[in-house]
Amino acid sequence: MPRPQKTPFPAAPQVAVWLWMMCTLIVIMVAVGGITRLTESGLSMVRWEPVKGVIAPQSQEAWQEAFDLYKIKAGTQFEKFSADREMTLKDFQKIYFWEYAHRVLGRFIGLAYALPMFYFLLRAKMPKSWKVKLWIGLILGGGQGVLGWFMVMSGFADLPYVSHFRLAAHLCMALFVFVYLLWLILDLVPFWTHRRENYDSIKPLRVATGLWLVLLSLQIVYGAFTAGLRAGYMYNSYPMMGRRLFPTDGILEHYGSVLRNVLYNPVMVQFIHRHLAMVVLVTGICLWGFAMQKRLMHRQKLAMNLLLLTLSLQFVLGIFTLVSGMNMVLAVSHQVCACFVLGSGVMAFHELTPPKKITS
Repeated sequence: MPRPQKTPFPAAPQVAVWLWMMCTLIVIMVAVGGITRLTESGLSMVRWEPVKGVIAPQSQEAWQEAFDLYKIKAGTQFEKFSADREMTLKDFQKIYFWEYAHRVLGRFIGLAYALPMFYFLLRAKMPKSWKVKLWIGLILGGGQGVLGWFMVMSGFADLPYVSHFRLAAHLCMALFVFVYLLWLILDLVPFWTHRRENYDSIKPLRVATGLWLVLLSLQIVYGAFTAGLRAGYMYNSYPMMGRRLFPTDGILEHYGSVLRNVLYNPVMVQFIHRHLAMVVLVTGICLWGFAMQKRLMHRQKLAMNLLLLTLSLQFVLGIFTLVSGMNMVLAVSHQVCACFVLGSGVMAFHELTPPKKITS
């Protein structure tokens, strides 16, 4: 009879539930961040006040002061919004809401992580290595908040939007925290192990999964570039871009070198993102097919099936998002589904990795 793998410490199930809740909050945060980006709300809160900023303006005078400050600090974006008609205070309050929700949710996530963490550190008996791991999670979360403000600061300049490099860094950092906590959860949750010797036979599959995750990470970066450069609003047709595979008329020459086109040209960025998606899909299907030829344990097979399911859904959502002209529901669903694809891939890699012994 197979025996269940022991948990690292007695309170492991409770810690796992708490970390699952944190991962769920991070996914919600990614969704709210996507809405904030799509509504161009990110520059509406000019001041960064970690404590006082939790309270929104309470009076008409306070709202007007915030609006006036926005006109000064994010003047180029205000002018952009006012191109067709003058932006009103009510219009400002609408975009303020999403940035406010994004920042308050970030603070809530910080408290939802820190308070239970200190409780577990003080009351639960756990190895020192796990205490360090929980502290690392707190530090990563704090760094994400600082990186978010660093991103917003890039928008208070001549251009009415934040740097797409900083946007990509902010998103990737959020997903890294998500992956880090997910890995801890998978280490904590016990499972029935049937064939421990199968880790040697599936080593090539583990390597292939790791390489595929690198490819997926590159695709996520280009997804952030696509959002930051507003490239998704261009050429809303698939599989052709307009009437061509790539519309070359003077577009490449404007940006100069190949590297600058790859990093700054929104047409090239969309071209890379849409075709890299096909590469990720095809290689993901091949990875799944390769895995099905192996004698996998239950959770290994489950992870590979989840990977195929979420990847297929993500590809379809990407196409519908593009041809819809960046419909908000589809675009946010596409961004959230990226979390699930990444999570499935990380789960697969984790389950293909031999478990390590718990050290004190």
